[in-house]
Amino acid sequence: MGTSETMEDRQAKVNDAMSKVRHKIAVMSGKGGVGKSTVAANLSLSLQLKGQRVGLLDADIHGPTIPKMLGIEDVKLGVMGGGIAPAMVPSGLKVVSMGFLLQDRDTPVIWRGPMKMGAISQFLGEVAWGELDFLVVDLPPGTGDEPLSIAQLIPAMDGSLIVTTPQEVALTSVRKCINFSKTLGIPVLGIIENMSGFVCPHCGKKIEVFGSGGGEAAARELSVPFLGRIPLEPEIVRSGESGTPFVLNEEKSPSVVADFDSIVSKLAEGMGESLEG
Repeated sequence: MGTSETMEDRQAKVNDAMSKVRHKIAVMSGKGGVGKSTVAANLSLSLQLKGQRVGLLDADIHGPTIPKMLGIEDVKLGVMGGGIAPAMVPSGLKVVSMGFLLQDRDTPVIWRGPMKMGAISQFLGEVAWGELDFLVVDLPPGTGDEPLSIAQLIPAMDGSLIVTTPQEVALTSVRKCINFSKTLGIPVLGIIENMSGFVCPHCGKKIEVFGSGGGEAAARELSVPFLGRIPLEPEIVRSGESGTPFVLNEEKSPSVVADFDSIVSKLAEGMGESLEG
């Protein structure tokens, strides 16, 4: 990026690139540790399995985890038509992450806000995303620089998805995400309750490890859609660790895949889309 380039120049590039993307969605959480990136990756792939052209932007500058979850840690970004070529998952999902630009996996990113906004504007405006049905943006936890940059840069954002866990105390962090979205004029597309119960593989009994119903209660109290629950499923964890995304794993649980499918269908329906596949 040249030093003479102005913010107006950057925004013009972003506007041009995003004009080729039908739907732009930000995945948020009020705090870390709720499995937000896991949900973002598997939802992106679920959309793709339904015949959609999908891109996934890992906007967590300091803690990018999407490359490992998708098994593409060793990818280095190249050039395509004068722009940045996104990484490709074998299924066809287009991915961009700060993780692809680090010298090694243990290199910390020590940047202030303006540098992070510059990187995000490049990821949006200088990557050869091409024609997409959905661009899913995986944001870091909270409401800091990266979420604000995305909200300011992307024109006509379709909305935010908020990932939480079932505890009632999660209401506080969910409220912050909802108020952040509303303050910036971003529609809230819905809440997803992750880690919602664990089914014992031996006795079949469901154990509410993290309590129950916090996400649904938050949606009801705050008048936003509740999109569904994803259980605490060991195979989801193992899939992320091994770089084989859960929804593409041959050993995946059919019932949990149905949970992802239901969430994707509700999300699309709320956006006026009907998905096949």
